[in-house]
Amino acid sequence: MRRREFLALLAGSTLSLPLTAWAQQSTKVYRMAILHPSHPVTEMSENSNLPYYRAFFDELRRLGYIEGQNLIVERFSGEGRVDSYPEIARKAAALSPDVAFAITASMAKPLKAVAPTIPIVAMTSDPVDAGLVSSLAKPGGNLTGVSVDPRLEIWGKRFQLFGEIVPSMQKVALLALRGNPERAAMLQAAEKARISVVEPSFVEGGSDADYRAFFTASSKNGADALFVDGSPEHITKRRLISELAAEFRLPAIYPFRSFVEAGGLMAYGVDLTELFRQAARSIGKILTGAKPGDIPYYQPTKFELLINLKAAKELRLTVPPSMLSLADELVE
Repeated sequence: MRRREFLALLAGSTLSLPLTAWAQQSTKVYRMAILHPSHPVTEMSENSNLPYYRAFFDELRRLGYIEGQNLIVERFSGEGRVDSYPEIARKAAALSPDVAFAITASMAKPLKAVAPTIPIVAMTSDPVDAGLVSSLAKPGGNLTGVSVDPRLEIWGKRFQLFGEIVPSMQKVALLALRGNPERAAMLQAAEKARISVVEPSFVEGGSDADYRAFFTASSKNGADALFVDGSPEHITKRRLISELAAEFRLPAIYPFRSFVEAGGLMAYGVDLTELFRQAARSIGKILTGAKPGDIPYYQPTKFELLINLKAAKELRLTVPPSMLSLADELVE
């Protein structure tokens, strides 16, 4: 075979390689920053206790990006201190990563402000309402991502479902973080269901004392049920929240399965594991040359209902057969 023919054959076979093979064969080492408002940096790994981080790194590995081989991961946690988020964004931007994974709008906003050229994949509620992108189909700029928000109307569905398990609820406590847009939707859903909301309807900070003060005040003010918003600070404190709900005998509904796995009564919401996998896919596209602004912002379509039968028994609640048949998973 002539040299020219050999080179042409080699080039053709190389071009036909899948993207995964390109990533695996590339000698380039990529740098990725992960920013979370409250998760410990030790949880942001493929050995995490949180299944969605394991799924995230598993998907990156499947795409050919492996930490310690061709991927350097820089991890940042706000440790629940809101005032630290801008400084964390500046520290992450100073490293000039090839891509940044910013979890929540409270992390994505300051990062986008100080890093207008660094590709960002964000995990947020509605990114248009948050002012992060101009549209879901064509985000534009340097940011795309995945949404944990199947539109705020989901709170009406949560009130409907929870009413089947706690039909006697008349006064509810809303555990929201100040500034989270979900709080307004929660208030609207309660009003539409003709259910009163007791004060306080949010927590200022994320300390254990803040949560205990919230539960003490809610119980004193007559709450007979609890609705918890999707703030990541709550996920970090999920075990404490479920323990306080049991202590104060407040039946509670949560937005994610991790709360039920921590002992909570019921959850209805998106599958975080699949959303983290989708975020990894968007990161993979960016590392192979795609522009963030050309990647549509992903909207969830899969929702899951989980019921903790052990928690229901401890609260002396009867779960009707209709709810048992609706549940995607029953925890005993």
